[in-house]
Amino acid sequence: MSKKSIWITGAEGRLGSELLKLLKKDVDNKVVGTDRDVDITSMEEVDQSATVYRPNVIINCASISDIEYCEQNLVEAFKVNALGARNLAAAARRVNAKIIQLSTDDVFAGRTRSPLTEFDMPTPQSAYGKSKLAAENYVRELCPKHLIVRSSWVYGAKGSTSKQDYFMYVESCGRANTPFDAPVDVISTPTSANELARFIQCLIDKTEYGIYHASCEGSCTRHEFAREILSMLGYDASLAREVHVEKEVHVEKEGGIVSTLLENLMMKMTDIYEMPQWKDALKDYVELVKNEKTE
Repeated sequence: MSKKSIWITGAEGRLGSELLKLLKKDVDNKVVGTDRDVDITSMEEVDQSATVYRPNVIINCASISDIEYCEQNLVEAFKVNALGARNLAAAARRVNAKIIQLSTDDVFAGRTRSPLTEFDMPTPQSAYGKSKLAAENYVRELCPKHLIVRSSWVYGAKGSTSKQDYFMYVESCGRANTPFDAPVDVISTPTSANELARFIQCLIDKTEYGIYHASCEGSCTRHEFAREILSMLGYDASLAREVHVEKEVHVEKEGGIVSTLLENLMMKMTDIYEMPQWKDALKDYVELVKNEKTE
């Protein structure tokens, strides 16, 4: 493997922090992580940073992902998620770098039970989903050497700027023995940040380009996910109460469900990687959490 200069944006977030830790294990890599110290919404700052770092690979993990916050702060959401990606893609092209843009299952409407492939047409309903699709389009248009990685229900790897994810929420309810509502009609695939980071590491030295779905295998409802978390942590699984979502935030239900189940079709077609089953990945992460508590 040749020596790589890698620039990770959003490096203090959930996935960014895990990637930074993982990629720095390889001493042949020169890895730089930035977060709020480089304003990706400023073309000037991005250009200056690209000139200094001279990256072979830019991995953009920077994002505003709170769905309701994006709805209420449209300008900021598009500025960070879309404009930031535009600036990084333009800089990547200038320095002849590959850009890996992190995206989301929210680029789909969630109105079908069928697994969604990289060849299905995105139809985002939320401001967050629309801003991330805009980011994808900028990256595709501005940098020929691009990879867009969509994932779903990412949890784990607590970065210093990471907000509470669903795993952390369920864990806190279990620890406090507090009942909580868990939807039985919201379906996707929980994906460990650790596993997603390993796939991205694999992509760095591949000559693959385009869009890749990268979720763990299998599917579940939010309720099933919550019960598994509680059970694996040794808490009372019945704390997760079955509820039906009357109205998912800015997503209309069809057929009684909200489903953004991703199919890793490109991954299987190219045979470059295989994501684990979601329960296996969750078990591995729970073991990490338990070990951290006993240290």
